[in-house]
Parts: sequence; structure tokens; C-alpha cells
Amino acid sequence: MNDNEFLTLVATRSGLSPEQAGAVTRATLTTLAERIDGGEARDLAGQLPEGLRAHAFGGSETAERFGLDVFVTRVSGRADVDGDRARDGVTAVFDVLRDAVDPAAYEQAVAQLPAEYADVVDQSAPFVRRRS
Repeated sequence: MNDNEFLTLVATRSGLSPEQAGAVTRATLTTLAERIDGGEARDLAGQLPEGLRAHAFGGSETAERFGLDVFVTRVSGRADVDGDRARDGVTAVFDVLRDAVDPAAYEQAVAQLPAEYADVVDQSAPFVRRRS
């Protein structure tokens, strides 16, 4: 999967414009890299399309601990979209990420997230757009 395919899938699944989908994807990858351990972030980044890799590298080896609401708020601020669009975008990014990388890498990354993230990182369910 290349950058354009990844971003097109995020836009289609989230209902965001292509520009918003790009911003939300970059913001989600950056925020995820802050939330998981540095080694996992690097492993995940290495499997992403080349143009998205830089956004998935964490600045620290130690993960920051924050909940889903903070995650969505950070994405919302970084992507300059409202909270509902950010949440839909985050869900779509995780959905596309699940399809784009090795299943074991995805599982290891999301295993570091608490249970409250299940709504956006469901590893088994097909994507369902959360708002109309």
C-alpha cells in the first residue's frame, strides 16, 4: 500500500476530505507514537508507506500514558478538526493501519493501549463509520 492509497482509504472510511484525512492520519500516527513504547513505534513505522513513516516515530522510548479522550483531543488539535471528525478519523486510521501492516505488529502496538481504546482499534470488526 502506498501513501495515496492509505490516505484515500482513510478519507473514504471516515467521510473526511482528502486534506482532512491527511492531517488526521499524520496526527493519529504522531499521537500513537507518543502513546506506545519507542521500539513498537519504530517497528510500526517501518511497515508504513514511506511518506507516513516519519510521523510514526516516537520522541521517547517510554510511552506517555493517556486515555482515549486525550488521544482524540490531541489529534483534533493537530489536525484542526472537531472532536467528532477526529474520532471518526482516528477509527479509520486504525482500521487502515490494521490492513496495511503485519497483523503481529498491529497487535503488539495496540496491546499497549488500555481497554477504553477498543472502540477505535477493534482488531476483528470491519470498519463502521461512527457518525452519519
